[in-house]
Amino acid sequence: MSHIRRISVHVDEPDPGHFYWVLMEEGDDASQWVELQSAEEGFDMWLDALQAGMWALEKLAEDERVGPAPLATMKTPAQWAFH
Repeated sequence: MSHIRRISVHVDEPDPGHFYWVLMEEGDDASQWVELQSAEEGFDMWLDALQAGMWALEKLAEDERVGPAPLATMKTPAQWAFH
């Protein structure tokens, strides 16, 4: 069993020209992915949304040698500073 949390980042475009990053984590079943976090505000460019999503994913890893912390010790978005 892997000790690394399986988290993905992707960009969603619910309306043309409005891009949002989304973090998804593998659920109990490997075929099930659950939304972990997402951007509260959209971006004008896909690349900006992707970069912000990658930054959000990096913030989940307090120790870059280990990766994202277990859910119990994870920082909440309210504790981050995006701007």
